[in-house]
Amino acid sequence: MTDATAAQLSDWVVRFGEAVQEHRAELTELDSVIGDADHGANMSRGMAAVLARIEASPIADVGELFKTVGMTLVSTVGGASGPLYGTFFLRFGTSAGAAVTLDTAALAAALRAGLDGVVARGKAAPGDKTMIDALDPAVLAWEAAVADGADLAAAAAAGSAAADAGRDATIPLVARKGRASYLGERSAGHLDPGATSTALLVGALRDALAAPS
Repeated sequence: MTDATAAQLSDWVVRFGEAVQEHRAELTELDSVIGDADHGANMSRGMAAVLARIEASPIADVGELFKTVGMTLVSTVGGASGPLYGTFFLRFGTSAGAAVTLDTAALAAALRAGLDGVVARGKAAPGDKTMIDALDPAVLAWEAAVADGADLAAAAAAGSAAADAGRDATIPLVARKGRASYLGERSAGHLDPGATSTALLVGALRDALAAPS
């Protein structure tokens, strides 16, 4: 596979929405320990709105697709999740532009743009116990795969494995950003809910690109 089609990228969004719904209770439970106990509900509501929008009117233009996803999340998701995930998808879409396919390098560039947008919006860095702890290693792994000449499926698999490892690495961390930071040392010993949902995001991309087109 050399290019991801708009249909596959739309399938990514659908798979992410389904994963959020499937793991809604888990995300809420994680957030109840170190946050506001609303991450699962907020993300589920936002992704349900996204799926309703794109299923009602399929979009072939990758940039327009992710602009729609991002704006829907910003307008429907409360707390920090809406602006952060919304920014990720908006920046991803801006990088992709009016394309109908993205090759491995273009997808890496779009993921990097999304990550940079989240960093700029949330002011978090790796080690702060946030979604960045899953997203940053995922993008780095994808970029390394591109440099090694890997195809889309291999790059996506590497990115997902790195996101999962980054998610798990948040357990011992002391939160330095967000609601969890108010707990100080008590935030250690728990998975970060944002990193957990981000691992679902990257896993959904892996699965969408591995599925028959």
